Amino acid sequence: MPKTKNKNKVKPTGQVMEFLRSVRFARLRGVCYMLFGLFVCISILSFLISGASDSNVLGTLGHGVARFFTNRLFGVASLGLALLIFLYGLRLWNVKQQRWWRFVGIVFFWMIWCSCLLGYVSGMIIKAVDFQDFAGLGYTVAVKLDVLIHWGTPVLLIFVAVVFLIFVHKVRFPIPDLSFISDWFDRMQSVRDSKSDKSNIDSDTSDDSTSDCPNPGLLQRMKAVVERWRGGKNSNDDDVADEPTEETNSQPDDAPKPKPEAEDAGREALPEDIDEAFEEVNRRAQSQSGHQQTTDGEPTFTIVSSNPEGELSEQDDDPIPAVEEEESHHFTIDDLYDPHLDLSSYQSPSTDILEPWERSNVNVTNEELIANNKRIVNTLKDYGIEIVEVKATPGPTVTLYEIKPAAGVRISRIKNLEDDIALSLSALGIRIIAPIPGKGTIGIEVPNAKPQVVSMKSMLESSAFRENKKNYELPIAIGKTISDEPFITDLAKMPHLLMAGATGTGKSVGLNAVIASLLYKKHPSELKFVMVDPKKVELSLYNKIERHYLAKLPDSDEAIITDVRKVVRTLNSLCIEMDQRYDLLKLAQVRKTTEYNDKFIHRQLNPERGHRYLPYIVLVIDEFADLIMTAGKEVEGPICRLAQLARAVGIHLIIATQRPTTNIITGTIKANFPARIAFKVTSAIDSRTILDTTGAQRLIGRGDLLISLSGSDMVRLQCPLIETSEIDKMVDFIGCQRGYPDGFLLPEYLDENDEPNKDFDPKQKDELFNEAARLIVTTRVGSTSNIQRKMNIGFNRAGRIIDQLEAAGIVGPANGSKPREVLIRDEVELEEILRSL
Repeated sequence: MPKTKNKNKVKPTGQVMEFLRSVRFARLRGVCYMLFGLFVCISILSFLISGASDSNVLGTLGHGVARFFTNRLFGVASLGLALLIFLYGLRLWNVKQQRWWRFVGIVFFWMIWCSCLLGYVSGMIIKAVDFQDFAGLGYTVAVKLDVLIHWGTPVLLIFVAVVFLIFVHKVRFPIPDLSFISDWFDRMQSVRDSKSDKSNIDSDTSDDSTSDCPNPGLLQRMKAVVERWRGGKNSNDDDVADEPTEETNSQPDDAPKPKPEAEDAGREALPEDIDEAFEEVNRRAQSQSGHQQTTDGEPTFTIVSSNPEGELSEQDDDPIPAVEEEESHHFTIDDLYDPHLDLSSYQSPSTDILEPWERSNVNVTNEELIANNKRIVNTLKDYGIEIVEVKATPGPTVTLYEIKPAAGVRISRIKNLEDDIALSLSALGIRIIAPIPGKGTIGIEVPNAKPQVVSMKSMLESSAFRENKKNYELPIAIGKTISDEPFITDLAKMPHLLMAGATGTGKSVGLNAVIASLLYKKHPSELKFVMVDPKKVELSLYNKIERHYLAKLPDSDEAIITDVRKVVRTLNSLCIEMDQRYDLLKLAQVRKTTEYNDKFIHRQLNPERGHRYLPYIVLVIDEFADLIMTAGKEVEGPICRLAQLARAVGIHLIIATQRPTTNIITGTIKANFPARIAFKVTSAIDSRTILDTTGAQRLIGRGDLLISLSGSDMVRLQCPLIETSEIDKMVDFIGCQRGYPDGFLLPEYLDENDEPNKDFDPKQKDELFNEAARLIVTTRVGSTSNIQRKMNIGFNRAGRIIDQLEAAGIVGPANGSKPREVLIRDEVELEEILRSL
């Protein structure tokens, strides 16, 4: 006979389960936990005050609870457990404590440690049976440890507590000053050394007076400083050290005296410290050997050596201060807003993935410099121009010869001999700077026989780029100067950059160098790129970092823009973004993005009113000439508008072209792009179009460039080399890390030629119509992208909903670059309209 089911078994109903999961039940449990925590705390305190007697303020139950917590658990330290129970009850009332689980771990550690310490004191030192009730489990643990390690038990407890204080509580214990020990050894050593040094002073002085030192008088005074430093280091504190000092200062009668001229030279700049003395000797020795003395009538020739490696090694010698890692915790409204928190684990790529191209470089030899100097001097002498002094500064690509003509020589005569000097040097092309600003000399730039390669690795590892002492917002490493120094500038201060040059002169490499500099320096939350690549091959590698650094239109599949029609929409979308940012700056009562972001970080702006952190946006256009030829005014108009207004809201433009003609780089473009870079061009006309002066036609190519910042004097640089394989490694490193769900979405832009459907049927309205209407009225932002992001729907569906909202009279029509106007004033009026539909 089959078993009958138990009909009396009743499953919990849905209402019971709903109540158990509700907030009311959670708060009820919270009240119970808090009351129980207070009950345990009061009972334990009464138990301790009464001396473990039965007279507890909470009666027999309180005595039993206190007895259980103190005797069976952690003794007196069980008060920490009562505190945790009370705080957990508060958490059920949504009173969140920062770093809760870390706090629980710390409390449990100190409860166990205090219990063990009380157990050891009561059982091994005091040996009081009554006191064992206040130790709990710690007494048993202390007995076991005493059997194992005996007196090592307190040592172990102290060691564990110190380690916990150092690594968890970050306590820094003071380091005792033991310098008196080393001072005592120094005084003892000085006494022993003074005896041996006294006997050797006569012989050392006589030997050194006949040496080949360029300044024997200075060296003799240096030795006196050495002896005084050895014997009288602590002369004020120790009388024993004063005796050898006086003996070393006195000169023996039979010691040979230096010549009066040498003595006067040594007395001119007598150093007070031994280090300054040695530097003085080296400086005077180098000053005698640095100039090449020529015969009468010949100009003085000086070679200025540059040592970029010295700068890097000097930087490496200075230890970089270690930055203590901040522990992750829950942030509150009192903490500063950190834009890096969304991608807190992001790491910038390492410079190890870049190639050190300098290893294969061949330095300029002194023979080449001297030969070029003679050719320049002889050529000018043939035309009756006398030269007083020549100074050569070798660089990676060219060498600058600074010549100082004799009195009465006109500068125009030297400038007109540019081709004659190039003929005598057999050079590809020279460039004459007449005169060099601020120096009073004339510069002749001569290409080196074997140009050197500047690697991107050396630029990014330079101290100027790493330390960013000038606090650049968008630092970019463009190249190295003639003196082989890294040239670092700020894109935010340019504020836009125009790059031009003939095909194959290094324009694309320079563009990649600028992008790489920004990728290495800025966090994804601080910088976004809008990349336009009509050639479809130059910037395609950066597709891998779309979720980190790239911005795009909401309905765009690829972030790298190659279609001209999408370029026009993107530029107009950037104009809308610019206008929206200006509105935010107006509401925040600030004038630029840095001030706005600073206010937002200090939580002085409310995100519920539309405020948000504003990252920098850099528009990169690789081939501007192709856009002008295909789109014309449709492209030039938004670009000019962005160039005129976008600098204050953190939007900057980088435009590159290989056709620097007047119909491509118009006067409006040039007026709004004060920072310009010119690579080698084919004619002086193209050079004037870019730089407003000639000179770019005489560059040698392969990254050789001239840069002019805001109308200032031009600087000749060698652009760093970054190969495609290096870019691939860099973007792979960034792309493999966790990024945002999608690229940075720009505001939507509807073309005026595409009119939306104004017909609206209430029966065919979207299911999310009412929810979208409430969202628009609440946020006061009537845009498709707002609906798309907030409601997590596609762009096409969001577009249909915004058209229906326009037809229903909730939002206004698209008004060019401005956002749609929300026609409904409040939610009460909206609900009346929704009921009528």
